[in-house]
Formats: sequence, structure tokens, C-alpha cells
Amino acid sequence: MYVAVKGGERAIDNAHAWLAEERRGDPGVGELTVPQIREQLSLAVNRVMAEGSLYDPDLAALAIKQARGDMIEAIFLIRAYRTTLPRIGHAKPVDTGAMACDRRISATFKDVPGGQVLGPTFDYTHRLIDFALAAEGEAPRSEQADPLPGTMPRVTEYLNLDGLIQPEAPSDDTPPDMTRQPMEFPAGRSLRLQALTRGDEGFVLGMAYSTQRGYAKNHPFVGELRIGTVAVEIDIPELGFAVEIGEVVLTECETVNQFTGSKTEPAQFTRGYGLVFGQSERKAISMALVDRALRWAELGEDNLGAPAQDEEFVLSHADNIQATGFLEHIKLPHYVDFQSELELVRRLRAEAQQAGTSAESGGTAPQSVEAAE
Repeated sequence: MYVAVKGGERAIDNAHAWLAEERRGDPGVGELTVPQIREQLSLAVNRVMAEGSLYDPDLAALAIKQARGDMIEAIFLIRAYRTTLPRIGHAKPVDTGAMACDRRISATFKDVPGGQVLGPTFDYTHRLIDFALAAEGEAPRSEQADPLPGTMPRVTEYLNLDGLIQPEAPSDDTPPDMTRQPMEFPAGRSLRLQALTRGDEGFVLGMAYSTQRGYAKNHPFVGELRIGTVAVEIDIPELGFAVEIGEVVLTECETVNQFTGSKTEPAQFTRGYGLVFGQSERKAISMALVDRALRWAELGEDNLGAPAQDEEFVLSHADNIQATGFLEHIKLPHYVDFQSELELVRRLRAEAQQAGTSAESGGTAPQSVEAAE
């Protein structure tokens, strides 16, 4: 049990006040506004929405401001707020095939219907610090093209025409909701994808990188990566049809992986899949690689003992909020626990010292035997 400290509440209040001062910074510098964060730190906003499991750019920007830029703390704030919201319905599955694409590329085919659309990306930048950004003023505007409208065919559909890629069987089953029921193992693919899409980007990236370095049977190509806006629809029972209630920006990645076949499946390509809120290319690709690595059992592959193939290891450690809570709780008082450990160590040392003293006092007997011989 913890011992109450006199003046603890006052100390906590002062800590909160000091935190507020640190968050504000120099009063002589203009304060960041939520719209500025939302518009100019959009990739950070996208990550907070994805891992916080709540699509609200303004709220994510506010959480980033409150957290002083600590992304995991901002995600924690969003998750906590999300639990207070009532659930009034379930959206229909979004149709990413009808995505209005700002960016759409394929690493498997050069010429694809609709063309390669580079869109806004760091891929072709020089990765050099641009000191011009430190100067005030408007940045030059690009000749921005309108998003590609209408249905955009998927690259993997062309492989599917010849039966060269494993087909994805449609299902009308309602997927489990990991936000409402505890994770159980073995987990189905839909549950695994839920855990990965809201998992920590760094952890999922590390797992994906390990598969590329040989810690799983994973040789991927990016079949297609697309970023754009999709409509969200919800069924209205009183009307008898679905109504569009808004739009969300998504990043979708489908990888094409080598597969030499197994006892149950012929030689063909297989898929990995990633879908994330906002523009989150690194996360979507990483998710697709880890998804493919976790499918070893259903494809009849051998388990190579790779970390990325261990479903329980990956899914139990991907969530940064759970990891942070367990890690940071050790900062809290553990006085009684430590005192018990301290007493145990002292007793063990005393026993060892006493045993050593006894051994030294009885150490002359062997010498006497040798002398007699």
C-alpha cells in the first residue's frame, strides 16, 4: 500500500501548472492554433487518428497541442475521449475501389489503367534541410491535379484474371470488434488487421523490416498503393437504404508476395493488406508485410520461428497505449514493493556471509588430513 504524503495535492497542482507553462513555451512567440496543426502537421494528425481509432482531424490536432507533440500521449488522449462517445450505428464497408485518388502507384506494372499518379510524396525529395522554410512567406503553389474520380481498377485484378494470385473470398460475416471484446488467440485475419491498423507505427515497421531481412518467408512487391477520399455510408432502417454521412481519407496498400505452393495451395502469388486513416504510407506498407507474415498457417507454410510470424507476440505488443501504460506505471510509487525486495536482498546477503564465515572456520580440517598423509 502507498503512504499518503502531506502536501501531495498541492505538489500535483503545481506540476500541472508547470506543465502548462512548458506547453505554451515563450509567450513572446505566437501560440500554435489547432487549424495550423491540422493543416501543416497533417501527417502527425493522421497518425494520431489512425492509432487513436477516431477520425477527427480537429480533435487529433488539439490532442497534439495538449500533448506538446508527444504522439503517444496524443493518441492516449484520443483513445480516452473515444470511450466516452455513444455508438449510434455501424457504417457499411467502404468501397476503396471507388476512391478519389490523390496518389496511386504500382511497383509491379509500369503501365496500369489510370496511370501512375505520384501525388504528394517525399519519395523524390533530396532529404536535405530546406532553410527557406525558416523564412516567413507563402510557399510556391504546385499545379495540383484534381483527384482521379470514379472506379479505379485494382492492379491485382489483372493477376487474378489468369489465376496467378490467391483470390480473396468475400464474406458477409460481421467481423469482431476488438474495442468491445478482449483479444483472443488464435485471432482471425480481420481481428489481426484491426490490431495492426491501430498498432504503433514504429513497432509495425520494425516487424515488417524483420520480414524483409529474412525473419519470415516474405518477398513482397507493392502491387498497389493508393491514397484518397472514400465515402462513408450508414444504413437507415427507417428509410430502407444507405445514406452518405461523410468522407474519410485513407491509405490502402496491397502487396504481391512470392509463393511456391504448399500441400494445400498451388504455386501462385499471395497478398498482404494494409488500410490506415489519412496519408500513412509507411504504416500501410508495414501493415501489409506483417499481415502476410501472419498468414503462414492458412497458406500451409512452415513456421520459421520468426517474430513476425508469432501472432500472439505481434498482436500483444503492437498497441502503444497498452505498452506505455505498463512501462510508465513503474514511475509511480512502489515503496512497499521495493522495501520487501530490499529486505530479501539483505537477508540473502547475510545468509551468504554467514555461510562463508562458517566455511572459513571449518577450512583447516582438510589441511590436517593432508598433513597426516
